[in-house]
Amino acid sequence: MKKFIINCLVIFLISTPLYADKLLKSGFLSGEWKLNTNFEVKEPKNKILIIYNHGQDDHDKASKNCVWKNNIRNIASLSGKKVKDKVVLVYNFCTDHLAGDDWKRLWKNKFDFPYNGITKLDKRVNANLDLIKKFVELGIPNNQIFMAGQSCGGWATMMLMSKYPGEVAGGISTHHACYGELSKKYKVKKIGIEKALEKFKKKRPGPAYLREKQIKDISKAKNLPILVFTHPKDPYDGLLSNWVEKIPGIKRIVISEKYKINNKNCSRIGINNGERWKEKVKNGHYMAIANCFQYYNPEIIKFIESKI
Repeated sequence: MKKFIINCLVIFLISTPLYADKLLKSGFLSGEWKLNTNFEVKEPKNKILIIYNHGQDDHDKASKNCVWKNNIRNIASLSGKKVKDKVVLVYNFCTDHLAGDDWKRLWKNKFDFPYNGITKLDKRVNANLDLIKKFVELGIPNNQIFMAGQSCGGWATMMLMSKYPGEVAGGISTHHACYGELSKKYKVKKIGIEKALEKFKKKRPGPAYLREKQIKDISKAKNLPILVFTHPKDPYDGLLSNWVEKIPGIKRIVISEKYKINNKNCSRIGINNGERWKEKVKNGHYMAIANCFQYYNPEIIKFIESKI
């Protein structure tokens, strides 16, 4: 009986949208989910490159995942657009296989400082630096390369650009967050930011310390040309994102509190075993990967145009 129940549960999970097909390789994106893994660029000086960094299932631990197909429809829709007679390329960069050197201890209730070694986020930053170098060697100028990311990928975007100014022309960050559902779990709306972060620090001192340190490092940037999208009902850092507005160069767009953009309902669209699926967005963290987010494509193109 127990085996039968487990089998039924597996079948149920596989059949739901949450278990849609994944992209597990790096490569150039086009259409909705088309991936080209050939690492070559024709006429590189006439290209604008967006390197897309996915989110993470585990903060500091390695994972076999890369990105769900429903997550990349919007960023892939920018592929082929023209900006100042240059064609936009979008490259999906898988780095979830990386792990922080001290991940086994980090999320324990009593973390013994300091963190030993290099964190996963820092390794992702380093991997992006290596990738940027390879694209420059192919002939794409640094001032025509942009870094983009969702969730932890957005956080990594800000980390790289603050620490290594000039490596890319600009960044696009959607729902930057990498330390759990802080807004929701610690009831930021009810008790305020300061008290919520105090509770987080007391319960998870390791992650709280890293988050605070990374924010301080990012905030030291003299100019951070990043287009940042947040949503107040994002359970992660939705109500903890005001700090980005103090950094010169950042342009923040706060998406409507409702799950609508331009008065249109937002849905996630994906594919599961070859079958398309669609579900209404009920989590602010997914607004930037919903179909309605393409309303902001002209804003993103305008931002890119201003940086090259």
